[in-house]
Amino acid sequence: MRFTVLGPLTMEPGRLPSAPKQRQLLALLILHAGTIVTVDDCVDELWGEQPPVSAHSTLQTYVMNLRKVLRSGNDGDRIRTRERGYALRLEPGELDLDEFRRLAGNGSASFAAGDYREAARLLGAALSLWRGPALVDVHAGPILRTQLEGLREAHLAVHDERVEADLRIGHHRELLGELRVLVRRYPTHENLCAQLAVALYRSGRITEALSALRQLRATLADQFGLEPSRRLQSLEQAVLRADPALDLAVGHGPGYLLVS
Repeated sequence: MRFTVLGPLTMEPGRLPSAPKQRQLLALLILHAGTIVTVDDCVDELWGEQPPVSAHSTLQTYVMNLRKVLRSGNDGDRIRTRERGYALRLEPGELDLDEFRRLAGNGSASFAAGDYREAARLLGAALSLWRGPALVDVHAGPILRTQLEGLREAHLAVHDERVEADLRIGHHRELLGELRVLVRRYPTHENLCAQLAVALYRSGRITEALSALRQLRATLADQFGLEPSRRLQSLEQAVLRADPALDLAVGHGPGYLLVS
């Protein structure tokens, strides 16, 4: 079977349950595949702090229905009952999230080894698995919300590193449109702003590079009463003096600029 969570929840072959809470439970079990999800955690995810009296029996019904949905040929039961809860069994290669993590890990390793072209390829392949926000069509309770926030952060971190790899191999002009969208989406993300400023500078658009940095300064001051970090201030000064270092590799991994 094949399961996807990096976008809408899908399962092939087969048909997903239509009941929202059953889909929610399936998503919870998928994200915890191979480990036990306790009954208490299942109840907390599905009903929050005020579960109905029938919560445990209803949960058992949901699990029984999911077992039927997931049963395929001689594959046996995918959901195992344990003393404290339930565990979903997935085989290698069945979950897009696992593939994302594998590609992202290999891409980061290539980046650390200085193979930026291979890093950009692998990290780009990892990002291509996303078809929208993770589990976009599944209602999220307290446990799923925390996990989805972690997935959003992981997605952004991989994006950040892939952009950095592309900057290292001279793709600054190709990055401009993508970086403008990202900076608009994450207006206080310093590293994305720095990457946009560097890409603009290398494209001969110095005033726009300064404008991007000053817009970040204004946003931080307006929303949080903060100044940009020292590295962003150093980058602004480097742009002003046309520091030759800006024409070289300016990062050493996501979030760190070698600009003094």
